[in-house]
Amino acid sequence: MWDAFGMSDAVRFGLVGYGFGGRVFHAPLLASAGNVDFVGVVTRSAERRAELASERPTVAAFDSLADLVEAGVEAVAISTPADTHAELALQAIEFGLHVVVDKPFTLDAESAKGVVDAAAAKGVLLSVYQNRRWDSDFRTVQKLIADGELGPVRRFESRFERWAPERKPGAAGGGTLLDFGSHLVDQALLLHGPAVRVYAEMRGSGELDDDFFAALHHVNGVESHLWGSWRQAAPGPRFRVSGSTGAYVIDNGMDGQEAMLKAGKSPAQLGERWGVEHEHLWGRVHRGETGARVASERGRWDTYYPAFARAVRGDGQVPVDPADAVRTMTVLDAARQSARSGEAIRIQ
Repeated sequence: MWDAFGMSDAVRFGLVGYGFGGRVFHAPLLASAGNVDFVGVVTRSAERRAELASERPTVAAFDSLADLVEAGVEAVAISTPADTHAELALQAIEFGLHVVVDKPFTLDAESAKGVVDAAAAKGVLLSVYQNRRWDSDFRTVQKLIADGELGPVRRFESRFERWAPERKPGAAGGGTLLDFGSHLVDQALLLHGPAVRVYAEMRGSGELDDDFFAALHHVNGVESHLWGSWRQAAPGPRFRVSGSTGAYVIDNGMDGQEAMLKAGKSPAQLGERWGVEHEHLWGRVHRGETGARVASERGRWDTYYPAFARAVRGDGQVPVDPADAVRTMTVLDAARQSARSGEAIRIQ
């Protein structure tokens, strides 16, 4: 994209962190966005720098955010361990950069609000990387509800369950409640509005949980039941959405965009084939003894960074309102409190 003076109008973007999240979930999508100039990555690890040089030879490595600023970046995506998100976001905001923060946005609602307030005071854009809003299966749920195919929803069941007993939860994601729960709660709030009561159970082999269940009661009366686990040998349906006239069930695992990225594919390579789910992975709408397969909406993680870049140029809003991240963290705080006390927690 070029302006009237022959200068590129692409937003100059940097990435902080080149671990699994940065390499797999951010770099390919930044590089595929037509209105983004992917300038460089902040990493001091010799191993990560070697990977970057091999995988993205046109993208430079930098030692610090300050070095990225000197290189002329306008925006930055932060994909580092969860306990560094707030500090790095505040640093980037102080530099005057527009900021995308990976989930979990921060470790709690108080620090989340502090980052949101700092961005507003500085006049920079801020968003959280809730890419799962653009999952194929979730977009299908949204469409079915909007079209009235299920009638008014009564119960919403959603799971991120995996079988990896050898895996340690690790500090990078802050534990399974913060890691998986950030997506599950965000999706539930987006669909059904604010939650007023939260009950949760958590299990773990150390300081960080590896298995949780959370029940949210929404203002509109919907009950959301959410599960996240790395220790589930028999994962349940990804979604079961129960309405007054029908239920949608999809039990074929996770949206395929993650697998595409892990396999080295990108939107730039696949074009219109990106995010398309095979028919055998589609869910079904059930009405008692009858059921019909429903074509899945196309997954569109590839739209996040182009939308953020357009917002930087004054065209539209950021793809995820940072206030939504504060609401999600408020629910996750209540879930932790509930798991400790054994009681349901009301949210004001």
